Amino acid sequence: MKIPKRIQPLIEDGLVDEVLRQLMSGKEATVYVVRCGSEIRCAKVYKEAGKRSFKQAVQYREGRKVRNSRRSRAMEKGSKFGRDEQESLWQSAEVDALFRLADAGVRVPVPYGCFDGVLLMELVTDDSGEVAPRLNDVVLTEEQARRDHDTIIRDVVRMLCAGLIHGDLSEFNVLVDSHGPVIIDLPQAVDAAANNNAEWMLERDVNNMRNYYGMFAPDLLETKYAKEIWALFEAGKLNPDTELTGEFEEPTEAADVDSVLQEIKDAFEEEQDRLARINSTNDDD
Repeated sequence: MKIPKRIQPLIEDGLVDEVLRQLMSGKEATVYVVRCGSEIRCAKVYKEAGKRSFKQAVQYREGRKVRNSRRSRAMEKGSKFGRDEQESLWQSAEVDALFRLADAGVRVPVPYGCFDGVLLMELVTDDSGEVAPRLNDVVLTEEQARRDHDTIIRDVVRMLCAGLIHGDLSEFNVLVDSHGPVIIDLPQAVDAAANNNAEWMLERDVNNMRNYYGMFAPDLLETKYAKEIWALFEAGKLNPDTELTGEFEEPTEAADVDSVLQEIKDAFEEEQDRLARINSTNDDD
């Protein structure tokens, strides 16, 4: 097939030998099956920001750190340089997440590197060597649904312990090979500690998985893994081997709004007193 423009430099550099076919085109990238020496891999070519249809990207970028202050200022100002740097950060986020999660024991495609907006990674296949199907294309038995749901929940915990939340996890972002589910599509992965949207993103991810697997194993629909996982995480009690129950009791005590407001009022008055003392000292001088 005709070599995509973005992959041409990789061929010239000897990173890719041949583009075999287009695998899929999604909201943020087009994926191709490529040959690299004797191995068949996939090349994910990210679309330019103006051509992506991924929604609410700002929510996902929150908390991503940029060490270079010049780049950080440029991104805040929205200059062309800043937009280019923001795009580079978005593209590198996935390969960084893949390496981080693979080290944490999460089942993700093996990454080989990101080169000028093209991510080279493992092509996940089934026993016959064909591309592994997405979860939404697989019919599961009740037993398999429970087993694979347990695997996904365990991987979500490993991700969180590694400091990341997928942020867009659903049956469309999971492949199924002979060993079970493989999590894919991570450019929007969020920093669990630095992103203010982390809790509800985790809950959405976990509940998406619960609802899908629950179609095959209805008892899963009664589980509350999302709230249990987040509560343990916030309490500093979550680790990759934490035994989960899928149960969670919502707090029954009503919030003491009056006490909270009084604390705010007291803090405000203390600050006013402090400022008054400072002003008084300055006047005496």
